[in-house]
Parts: sequence; structure tokens; C-alpha cells
Amino acid sequence: MSIGNSPEDERPFEDPSEEVPFSIGRALREARITAGLTVDDVSTATRVRIAIVHAIEADDFAPCGGDVYARGHIRTLAKAVHLDPAPLIERYDATHGGRPAPTAPAPLFEAERIRPERRGPNWTAAMVAAIVAVIGFVGFTAVKGGDDGGSKEQVAEGGTPAASATASPTPKTEKPVDQKPEPSDSAIAAAPQDKVTVQVSATDGRSWISAKDHNGRLLFDGLLKQGDSKTFQDSEKINLVLGDAGAIDLFVNGKKIEDDFRPGAVERLTYTKGDPQAG
Repeated sequence: MSIGNSPEDERPFEDPSEEVPFSIGRALREARITAGLTVDDVSTATRVRIAIVHAIEADDFAPCGGDVYARGHIRTLAKAVHLDPAPLIERYDATHGGRPAPTAPAPLFEAERIRPERRGPNWTAAMVAAIVAVIGFVGFTAVKGGDDGGSKEQVAEGGTPAASATASPTPKTEKPVDQKPEPSDSAIAAAPQDKVTVQVSATDGRSWISAKDHNGRLLFDGLLKQGDSKTFQDSEKINLVLGDAGAIDLFVNGKKIEDDFRPGAVERLTYTKGDPQAG
């Protein structure tokens, strides 16, 4: 007869009902494999770099460059492998301190006031007025000269008024050709000058974008599919984050931004009223 606990009683208790913690990376990887896609396929479809795809599938979000970009990459990858991104985003927020509250504008922007654009003389109107005056003077001189010297020249040369009439044939009236106006470089060419207007078009692929107004209020946060566009307007400024700037065409205050954005590059941009110039 033994005294005390047996070795079987000293074994640690194991609960077979204990579940493995939910893993964002494992869920994305399993969905990708189920869809029959490789990491290269997902990277090509989403324009997310291969290294970042591998890191996210390993639950390493440091290469994403911040919470905003991590959420955008998770959402993009989930849609590429036919997975609902909402539970993944909720899990990320729960394990990374929750979604950040909108940040208040910096004091610099509170104190800053947009200076009124200094307008120079309207040279176009002045040139038009000068041209009209010259044409009127030439026409008046021609009419007066014809009245005074026309008959004298005809008598001296022995001509007849009919001859001079037939000398100049009646110009044929050509039917004006319908000319279609050239398409504008921007769909917001008539943007109001007292506001900042930004149009984002996904022309070369799809891209995740985020837009905020001057108070930090979120205007849009999501995936822009190829061929889609969004227009944002504010009285002071628009803050943009482009997940894949190479797939985006930007039109700011009626002008197209010609910056050479690289495919897959993440860009943070700020635009105000007047001539578009990224902050």
C-alpha cells in the first residue's frame, strides 16, 4: 500500500476543449491554399509585395508600416482569397489596441490661413479689346476709301461698276464641320476655387485608399477597384494615403498630378486650395 499521490495524479491537467487562438495570418494562408493561389498570385493580384504577404501570413505586421497600412493590406488580401475581411479587422483591432480615434489637426494648420491668390492684370481681355479696335479701324478705313476713290479709279481706267462687281467672286459658304470638344484632362476641371477638390481614379489597377478632411474626419477608407473613382472636397485641405500609388491617377483642383508614382508604393499626400502641390 502506497502513501500519497500516484504519478498519474501529478500529470498536468489538459483541457481538450481549449481552442487555438484565432490567427489572422493562418486564416489568410488557409483561404489562399483553398482558393488554389500561390503567394506570387496574390501579390500580383493585389500589388502587395511578396515579402509583406509572407509576413502577414506569419502574423508579423511590422513590415506594413503602421496600423492603417496593416488594415488596408489585411482587407486587400482577404478579398483576393475570397475571405470576409470584417472578422480579421476586428481581430487585428482587438490585439493591437483598437482602431485609433481621429487625430486633431496640428496647431500649425489651425493657425495657417490660405493666402488669397494674387491676381495680375487680365492681359487676355486687354488683347481681345486691342484686336477688336484694330479690326474696327481697318474696316472703317476700307469703307471710307472705297466711297471716296472707287468712282475716280473706275473713270480713270475706263472701267464700269459692273466690272468691279464681277471681279470678286462671291465666296462659297462652307458648312461648318462639327468639332467634338477634346476631352478634359480632369472630370473636375470646373472645381470651385474656394475649396480643395481631389479626385482619385484607379486606372491601372485596384488600390486601397484613405482620405481625411482638415479636421481629421475620415471621408473614405477602403479598396478602390480598377475603373472606380472617388471625389473628395473640403474647405481647407484633403489628406490622402494611397496603398498603391502606381495604380492611381490624381486630379487636384482641376489639374492632373503628373508625379511618377511607382507601382506598389505607399504615398501620404496633402493638398490645399489653389495650384495643386502635395504637402
